[in-house]
Amino acid sequence: MNDDEIDLLLGKLDTRQKTRLLTGASTWSTHAEPAVGLRPLTLSDGPAGVRGDTWDERRTSLVLPSPTALAAAWDDELVAELGGLLAAEARRKGVDVLLAPTLNLHRSPLGGRHFECFSEDPLLTGRTGAALIAGIQAGGVAATAKHFVGNDAETDRLTVDVEIDEQTLHEVYLAPFEAAVEAGVLAVMSAYNRVNGVTMSAGSLLSRPLKEDWGFTGPVVSDWGAVRSLLDTARSAQDLAMPGPEGPWADGLLGAVQAGLVPLEAVDDKVRRLLRLASRVGALGEPVQVKRPAQGPSAQRRLLRRAVAAGTVLLRNENQVLPLDPGVLRSVAVIGPHATAVRIQGGGSAEVFPASAVSPLEGIADALRGIAAVTHTPGLPPSGLPRPLDPSWCRDPRDGEPGLLVRLLNASGDELHAEHRLSGRIVEPARVTGASTVELRALIRPPTGGCWTLAVGGWGPISLSVDGRILLEGTFPLDSDDPTRVHVAPPYHRVETDLRAGQEVEVTVTRGLAPGTGVATFLAAAPPPGDQTAALAAAVQAARTSDATIVVVGTTEESESEGRDRDTLALPDGQDALVRAVAEADPRTVVVVNAGGPVTLPWLARVPALLLAWFPGQEAGHGLADVLFGRAEPGGRLPTTWPAAAEDVPVLRTRPTDGVLRYDEGPHIGYRAWLRSGTAPAHWFGHGLGYTSWSYNAIQAPGTVRAGEPFEVRVRVRNTGARRGREVVQLYLARADTAVERPVRMLVGHTAVTADPGQDAVAVVRVGARALAHWSALSHSWESEPGDFTLLGGRSAGDLPLEAVVNLAAPPTC
Repeated sequence: MNDDEIDLLLGKLDTRQKTRLLTGASTWSTHAEPAVGLRPLTLSDGPAGVRGDTWDERRTSLVLPSPTALAAAWDDELVAELGGLLAAEARRKGVDVLLAPTLNLHRSPLGGRHFECFSEDPLLTGRTGAALIAGIQAGGVAATAKHFVGNDAETDRLTVDVEIDEQTLHEVYLAPFEAAVEAGVLAVMSAYNRVNGVTMSAGSLLSRPLKEDWGFTGPVVSDWGAVRSLLDTARSAQDLAMPGPEGPWADGLLGAVQAGLVPLEAVDDKVRRLLRLASRVGALGEPVQVKRPAQGPSAQRRLLRRAVAAGTVLLRNENQVLPLDPGVLRSVAVIGPHATAVRIQGGGSAEVFPASAVSPLEGIADALRGIAAVTHTPGLPPSGLPRPLDPSWCRDPRDGEPGLLVRLLNASGDELHAEHRLSGRIVEPARVTGASTVELRALIRPPTGGCWTLAVGGWGPISLSVDGRILLEGTFPLDSDDPTRVHVAPPYHRVETDLRAGQEVEVTVTRGLAPGTGVATFLAAAPPPGDQTAALAAAVQAARTSDATIVVVGTTEESESEGRDRDTLALPDGQDALVRAVAEADPRTVVVVNAGGPVTLPWLARVPALLLAWFPGQEAGHGLADVLFGRAEPGGRLPTTWPAAAEDVPVLRTRPTDGVLRYDEGPHIGYRAWLRSGTAPAHWFGHGLGYTSWSYNAIQAPGTVRAGEPFEVRVRVRNTGARRGREVVQLYLARADTAVERPVRMLVGHTAVTADPGQDAVAVVRVGARALAHWSALSHSWESEPGDFTLLGGRSAGDLPLEAVVNLAAPPTC
């Protein structure tokens, strides 16, 4: 539908109908308007999977590797293919608008939500995001570039004022969003935070550069609850306030327009953009049936498995310990709690429920079935942190089936609704009129006896009882207005009690429902603390007596999740000590890190082989086993720099001072900051090994280029190893003699090549039209500084053996 046709439809609506469309109809949908043939649009979280319009573990989703793992692949085609998979999932769940990708940057490694972002580099982030957008939207679903802009940390994210100078804002933080607009993204989400004193849902950046300079024609959707005022947001280029049906616009926008406080023309532009989006996803007018190729479940799992290997980064491989040769193995020790309780995704609003997930232990055991004996030793005692009940060790007291019973009660305690659920984490119980209390009940048969920790998550009046005996009762007031903490991850209220091994007990928790406190209700438990010395000794013995040892370590939901930044870069719960002890017992130990962002590795020099698996999605174990045993090459390269120690990190702080977080480092973040500081990290941005070796032999660049014109650089490499492989060739730009503040060097292009042993390959790297330009705060525009620039080619920001000089010609004079 073209804009003339949309304007005809707009003319059929009165002011009341128009303003009604600009606030959501519910948490995940917009209003319908029969007068113009508009059906509701359904929106869903989705960077690593498509949850749909409800939090229900019975409605499962495919789980992709985390966005950081996608960026680690440095593979636009693969990312686009995975975007198509997301689109298929969205269509299956009736979703029109996917709230992805997240284009904020890894400014500090302490950022708690980095697993949901791609990279520390604006070019890699922009390219990866554009590829994902292309894949999603080719499948008939709208993508949403978020969170515009400056939401690069979680601390005080609703209120923090991020101060960014004009040059840095345009060259670094806005750049990935501009790439998304160039890729045709259909929606943009405004962030919670302020930038330079103005909240983003009322900020002028939504007009310029987003709409006026870049030509973005879709709607700006607010982050959930980010529109907290009326006039400033309504007068801005903010278009849709989510969620609904309540909110400042729902309450007051019509009256403000009628009173002349908000121009009707502004409302018309917002509605026009919403109708344009609806038309593009088939929600306006007669639906058009489009036949799309469908992948079966087996093909989907193969793609996800391939993506795990593609994003896995081989950080270290001394003496070619990897790949392991199954033919010489008779016993393999798999060690670490994460080997069985792998984190396949990050926590928070983007979380989805997988139908199945393959742990590293399961993947390794499958790969070695009939070949070698595979054993697992946790190496650490239980953490003592409560985890939601799951069907493996609880059952519904009403029907006896694995799981638990959820009931909605009225004020008199009468049952209004009951249902069988599969998890003790109930984010959204059924919506039932008259319900005042949520009750969760489960029969638990403890596998071990001793002092157990039982917990209930939620707000307001709460109780927990065991076999009818109340152990916890009280009222716990809301302490935050952060939507994730209120609605997705409320705090646990704990109590300890002695339970006997094998003796079944009935545990009941209740929480009262009060306006503004959410409805999430959790029932969780933690077994008694074990013997740390014995657990470590068992791991050491397993390592000593096995042909190969694989240790899987990682972050936890408590140490890395949405809604809060990290306090430390260290692995939690004694995992560093575990790695040291096991590596001493078996000097050929392989370590796998299961984390969404950088962690410090104080034992790095003691282990010969180190793999970074990120949060690898539901096919984690199979994809990891493919890499460990050489069926697939580890394809990943670091999308963010990994430090040796937190005190070395040049840009670390995420906590505001007096409500302000100043980006004083300017454009120097990530590897750029490391280069300026003169300190070497543990692993440079772009680093990653394969199962072969490469030499960099020649670079060819044009001698002279003109401002605003793209150009190509050719890099000749040779596979000097014994196996076919893939190499990511990276190109960086530097300029020593300059009057402009510039990074020491910055990524300006990359491409991948494959070659057989002894074979040469030529990587053709395209350098974009703006790569040699800079943003001028004087002219408020892009400018060029004529002169010589150095191009550096190689395999990471810290390993660049090839150089060429290109001259940026001065503009012609009249």
